[in-house]
Amino acid sequence: MIIFGPIPSRRLGRSLGINNIPPKVCSYSCIYCQIGATDSMSITRQEFFSSDDIFNEVKKKIKQLQKVNEKIDYLTFVPDGEPTLDINLGKTIDKLKSFGIKIAVITNASLIWKKEVQNDLMQADWVSVKIESTYENIWRKIDRPHGSLEFDKIITGIKEFASSFKGTLVTETMLVNSVNDNLESLSKTAQLIREINPSKSYILTPTRPPAEKSVKVPSEYLLNMAYQIYSSLLNNVELIVYNEGVDFSYSSDAEKELLSILSVHPMRKDAVEEFLLKANSGWKLIDDLKNMRVLQEIEYSGSTYFIKKI
Repeated sequence: MIIFGPIPSRRLGRSLGINNIPPKVCSYSCIYCQIGATDSMSITRQEFFSSDDIFNEVKKKIKQLQKVNEKIDYLTFVPDGEPTLDINLGKTIDKLKSFGIKIAVITNASLIWKKEVQNDLMQADWVSVKIESTYENIWRKIDRPHGSLEFDKIITGIKEFASSFKGTLVTETMLVNSVNDNLESLSKTAQLIREINPSKSYILTPTRPPAEKSVKVPSEYLLNMAYQIYSSLLNNVELIVYNEGVDFSYSSDAEKELLSILSVHPMRKDAVEEFLLKANSGWKLIDDLKNMRVLQEIEYSGSTYFIKKI
């Protein structure tokens, strides 16, 4: 499903998600990924969906949401894999501008060393790039990149893009216990981000079920130290260690819309309950989908989550 949401985004308000990459085509196989391990590693850009198909799906969804007075703050490329693998990304962004809604792209930045990727991202209003560490060995451990990717080229590409991008650029650093949360790595990463000079730097922790069960959230002490280190070097830092809430949108078809969200975004049980209440639907829908082996129930960090099986 190409379109999902709007979902409550911790950074973008009411975000209508655009899933322009099929599962699970990515240049990374991050240990904390909420969608699971990557089974189709790639750094080759190609067409997955036509720009016209994405445009028409967004147009249809916007009309549905207008009928129920649902607000959209951003059209956000946040797919099942790395969005810049879509060779039509720039063309699609250009088409979507006609809706007059800001456009965001959340990228792992693995292909940003390619000039054509930089050009595509230039058309967005808001871009998030991922910087987990300045140490290549830590990058390989946490992001598990495609074997052909070169760490130094990615960092250089981020700096080049940042120097020319006219929109809002933010960075995000996902901290994983005993992987990239030591003080030396945090200090070096913050120093690099200062060179990039983003509008905002986000420090995140895994709040949804990760690809690897060994992934844990860093201690409160280290999270506080991370925030202090970043804040001493950067102007605008936000620590995100909470879930986004339960206010997911519903407009027409409970099963279809729920599955479109769960295919890219695991939901806590209370969020699913709230969604079903909005849709005037009952828990039987969840039981039926579980019995059909469409949904999977997972316990993580004291909460129950539901995800769509790929």
